[in-house]
Amino acid sequence: MKKINSYVVGGLCALSLTFSTGAVMYVHAATPAVEQAGQPVDLTYASKKALAAVVSVKTVQNSKTQTVEVQSSPFDDFFSDPFGFFGTPNQGNGGTQKRQVRTPKQEGLGSGVIISPDGYIVTNNHVVAGADELTVTLEDNREFNAKIIGTDPTTDLALIKVEAKNLPTLPIGDSDKLKVGQWVIAVGNPFGLSNTVTAGIISAKARSIGANGVESFIQTDAAINRGNSGGALVTADGELVGINAMLYSETGSYSGYGFAIPTAIMNKVVADLKQYGTVQRAYLGIRGTDLHNQIDNLKDNNKDVPDYGTNTGVYVASVEDDGAGAAAGLKKGDVITKIDGKTINKMAELQEVINNKKPGDKATITWLRNKKEMSKTVVLKNKQGNTKIVKTADFSVLGANVLPVSDALKKQLGISYGLQVKNVKKGAFKDGGIEDGFIIITANDKPMKTISDLQDAVKEASLSKNPVLFITGEWPSGKTDYKAIKVSE
Repeated sequence: MKKINSYVVGGLCALSLTFSTGAVMYVHAATPAVEQAGQPVDLTYASKKALAAVVSVKTVQNSKTQTVEVQSSPFDDFFSDPFGFFGTPNQGNGGTQKRQVRTPKQEGLGSGVIISPDGYIVTNNHVVAGADELTVTLEDNREFNAKIIGTDPTTDLALIKVEAKNLPTLPIGDSDKLKVGQWVIAVGNPFGLSNTVTAGIISAKARSIGANGVESFIQTDAAINRGNSGGALVTADGELVGINAMLYSETGSYSGYGFAIPTAIMNKVVADLKQYGTVQRAYLGIRGTDLHNQIDNLKDNNKDVPDYGTNTGVYVASVEDDGAGAAAGLKKGDVITKIDGKTINKMAELQEVINNKKPGDKATITWLRNKKEMSKTVVLKNKQGNTKIVKTADFSVLGANVLPVSDALKKQLGISYGLQVKNVKKGAFKDGGIEDGFIIITANDKPMKTISDLQDAVKEASLSKNPVLFITGEWPSGKTDYKAIKVSE
């Protein structure tokens, strides 16, 4: 279950509504519902379509061996390790010891939505993060092994796939057309209760709660509970408009506030994960906040509030030197009011618009400075400051093999973990001065205990603003060395 802060909890999604006395839900034939003022809404058509397309996602993290430091007493040092080979004997006064422990096997349960007949399924990143095995179960109880196509922690979305044909799907609707007060249903597997449908309304749009790097949540009065993450938020007409993601609660259980990732964000992420394996994300190159937050902050600190010429928009707090915002001429204190002619009232709306663009796309930015409106069209860049396609670096970019350090060499060098480089050929290691025998201890300040640790470090670095691995290591002679390894063009 994903915690955003002490009150916001993810790993969840469903919808529930307490009806007032006299409220009625009619059950008719399975046809799209038509909402009319003052009339009850038939949700049976939407429920039938959604139930068939929403799946249960079971995750398994296998047991793993890890090295941990534990406190030891003087007696522990003498009886368990009298010569201090595996720890710090501290002259008989106790200290710490490094020990191998095995983590237990862990299982999790979430939800997902089939978006294509050939087996593509959207879920939350936090549902599949760290999973070694994925099992997808359909409404008709068919089970499939699934593989991860790509993940995007920035939006908390993931794309997985099963090998199947003619699967039931949900048509994807336009979340931008949703209206506050509109009826929706959510389908998922709360607490393992499969095929659960609940109902509610759209409570708000373009919510930002600090959970993800890019967010513009649909808020509903959703009864969101553990197991519903990745489930479908669906209109009365049976269209997918959101992926349910989290709740806002003081207790960790439903208290009336649920949040879904809109399809306006999902569509771009899914398309990029299919094509590139990672999201091609454009950046405006500014830091900012909702203008009303800036005004409230000034008031709270007893400072004068300038006349910005508007009460809505995005206040620019800082501008990166080499970003699109700087190219446009944006400065601290400006208020962005439009992107491509679309009114921007708050940061979440700005993030949603920019999220749907890729590096190399143009954007027309309109802003106010000293109440004077200004506008300029600029080319958006990626995080690395250019317009190239960003691809996740394959492990093969290193041009060598790595193996966990042998116990004998660990004892000889006085280290408890590391990866030793073997068979260096043409590639990043050779270019960076790493040769056979070199032992990698850390990469970008993270300990390298397993091969998967290095794989993750390569992937993360290749997508960063500075695609370099800063490595600390040792040669078999015991000499410490430092290397900077470039992992992308």
